[in-house]
Amino acid sequence: MRSIGELARASGLTVSALRFYDSAGVLVPARVDPVTGYRWYTDDQVRPARLVAGLRRVGMPVPEIAAAVRSEPAVAHRLLDAHLRRLEDGLADARRELSRIRTLVDPEEQPMTTHLTLSGTDLAAAVDAVRFAVGTDPDLPALTGVLLDVDTDGVQLVGTDRYRMALARVGADVDGPAVRALVPAGFIDATRALLDTAGDVRLTVGDGTVAVTVAGRTVDADTLPYDFPDHRRLLRATPGGPAHRATVDVAALRAALTSPDAPVVHREHGGAPLPVSVLGPDGRGGVRLYGEDELTGDAFRIGVNAGYLLQALDAGGRGQLVLELDGPIAPLAVRRPDDADAFSILMPIRL
Repeated sequence: MRSIGELARASGLTVSALRFYDSAGVLVPARVDPVTGYRWYTDDQVRPARLVAGLRRVGMPVPEIAAAVRSEPAVAHRLLDAHLRRLEDGLADARRELSRIRTLVDPEEQPMTTHLTLSGTDLAAAVDAVRFAVGTDPDLPALTGVLLDVDTDGVQLVGTDRYRMALARVGADVDGPAVRALVPAGFIDATRALLDTAGDVRLTVGDGTVAVTVAGRTVDADTLPYDFPDHRRLLRATPGGPAHRATVDVAALRAALTSPDAPVVHREHGGAPLPVSVLGPDGRGGVRLYGEDELTGDAFRIGVNAGYLLQALDAGGRGQLVLELDGPIAPLAVRRPDDADAFSILMPIRL
């Protein structure tokens, strides 16, 4: 048997860390002296302790460390892959943010204006995919616009009103630094009207201004002086993927939602009644709607605003969409099967 100090030296974990992972149920001692409370470990626990130390150094969350320690190698590798993707996403986010910060530190170091050339058809599709989710609450002005998040090879459009969020990406030729601009909904609507004209689009994001030119016609606006919320934390992949992923026919699901006898669960929000659509697996790899009398037990269900779900289906386009359900308190994702960069998420409603 090894004392806690000996295991600490053998694994690279501190004694306090070993105590923490004991209390968290990650690495439990083989024996605890009932009189002194001293923890004792076996030689077989050295390798798991070293694994915990390594996962701790790369910032893996404690629940995933516990799963990795207890899982078969194939499952542990999937957890490692998912965590690596999170780290890579975080590094990409940091690089974009630092690029923007450099322009604030030294405006003369880099040009403050970024020019993009992109497809009008692709931009129109992106606007249609996100416009429905833009907020209208005057008490939340940062949510009343669309975020343009420009990087080295395109722009991502993001809209949210706290209850749903929609994102779409358009590839582009980019000349200038990465930049973020929160633009008014009215500018987005005016831009969409221009996009009925065929041809490429010239998008210019300057210091506090934005402009779009299509076929010699230009609309411009001042950007909104608010900080858009950090939306990326909602988009990190769940280790192992969502609990349930189903491809649905949009027309069929819309017909089921709008049918006079469609099951609807009624809840209250802000003192007003709120119709809620409850989705869950249908036992055949798809999803179906559930009624109030079917919400018993521990069955997998998620409730969302019925009207918001219809808008998300309309914004997703015709044909088929992929629904990702990951539990009653996780957002519902609505994705296009052929476009990983265009999707929306709906916040769940407590059932």
